[in-house]
Amino acid sequence: MMRDARPEASHFVDGRFLEDREGEAIPVLYPATGEEIARVHAATPAVIEAALASAERAQADWAARTGAERGRVLRRAAELIRERNRELSEIETLDTGKPLSETLVADALSAADALEWFGGIAAAIRGEHVPLSGGAFAYTRREPLGVCVGIGAWNYPTQIAAWKAAPALACGNAMVFKPSETTPLGALRLAAILAEAGLPPGVFNVVQGAGAVGAALVADPRVAKISVTGSVPTGRRIYEAAAAGLKPVTLELGGKSPLLVFEDADLDSAVSGAILGNFYSTGQICSNGTRVFVQESVREAFLERLSARLGGVRMGDPLDEATNLGPLATERQREIVEGYVRKGLEEGARLVAGGRRPDRPGFWYEPTVFADVTDSMTIAREEIFGPVMAVLDFRTEEEAVARANATPFGLSAGVFTRDIARAHRVAAAFRAGTCWINTYNVTPVEVPFGGIRASGIGRENGWAAVEHYTQVKTVHVGAGVVEAPF
Repeated sequence: MMRDARPEASHFVDGRFLEDREGEAIPVLYPATGEEIARVHAATPAVIEAALASAERAQADWAARTGAERGRVLRRAAELIRERNRELSEIETLDTGKPLSETLVADALSAADALEWFGGIAAAIRGEHVPLSGGAFAYTRREPLGVCVGIGAWNYPTQIAAWKAAPALACGNAMVFKPSETTPLGALRLAAILAEAGLPPGVFNVVQGAGAVGAALVADPRVAKISVTGSVPTGRRIYEAAAAGLKPVTLELGGKSPLLVFEDADLDSAVSGAILGNFYSTGQICSNGTRVFVQESVREAFLERLSARLGGVRMGDPLDEATNLGPLATERQREIVEGYVRKGLEEGARLVAGGRRPDRPGFWYEPTVFADVTDSMTIAREEIFGPVMAVLDFRTEEEAVARANATPFGLSAGVFTRDIARAHRVAAAFRAGTCWINTYNVTPVEVPFGGIRASGIGRENGWAAVEHYTQVKTVHVGAGVVEAPF
């Protein structure tokens, strides 16, 4: 039986659900069937004003509390999420189309991990003491920025909301969060749980809408910082808008990440890494290793094992835990994927598996593998954001690293090899912000995550996130007589 996905209202502002039907209607479609399961309304100027005003009003009091007090609220919210994981996971599945077998382990629980970890370190956020000559000294304070704006993507809506909210709130900021208009439901549940856990009204608000709502939030002078997860074009527009107000920005954008498989690798593990890096969440993960470079001597063995493993794909009802591959999030995204598959065939890549849409309702597409891919092909250069793997050959380590780095992106990279010296050498040579050795796409909250170059600026998670949600104030303390030249 399908859970009722309809939210209590479109927005969560000043500690309560808020509706304003004057805003444009946004239908929420279940990707597995294409049917409308809920409807929200875009934030009107009045809703945006209410959210920002409540955030500004609440932030000072929240910041004045001790880190221990703030952390207690976040940890309680994490407990509530874990207690309600199945309910939240079912909503996430309806919102995104991702199978319940994934959402039960990777979405709400990841949000809980973030709230728990940042709640745990909130009391330890502090500056430093610097002794100076003559008994003088200086100290630094890590102070919150104020009102922050978070803008989410549609692939991990609940996780992204928590990855932004947890460090922001732990540091004493308030946040107004705008989910993707494609997946508006999870952030509303998160906001309600935070309120239930004791978060003061106004500290975390959720408003719905598309680019116009995001632009209004970014441009508002009360906003001190913006954190965005999304595409490179979206990130560039927001970065340009934020620059007008000299506002700091964290950008977690797209990629065309390389995954290198050397001939001495554990081939079964390498195949698993390639599956996780291409087909988990139906390929809709920014850090995916969609350029799989396989050393020539093991290329055919790799493809044979990969093809055999694809026999285990189960495209069924996403609410059935036996299903392990869901649909794409939207019809438009499926059309984009189909366009890239056509390009791959036209440019001479060899189709090894998939390449078709199943004959069923919803936005489904088969996991697709291309071999004999060259660096110049479109499918090897542009981010597809769907279940399409490009397998490329290489001969030497130097060649593989040079080709892996020949991209404007720089989010992630991975290497599979039993040679530990080579593993660290290759990881050091990658031009990417997040690298994996003999694993792929693991993102524990304790560790910074993010990219370089076109893939973004700044880091989410780990202690690095604290630096992005605080500003450092230096205080000098004299210990003697002050002299002047006159």
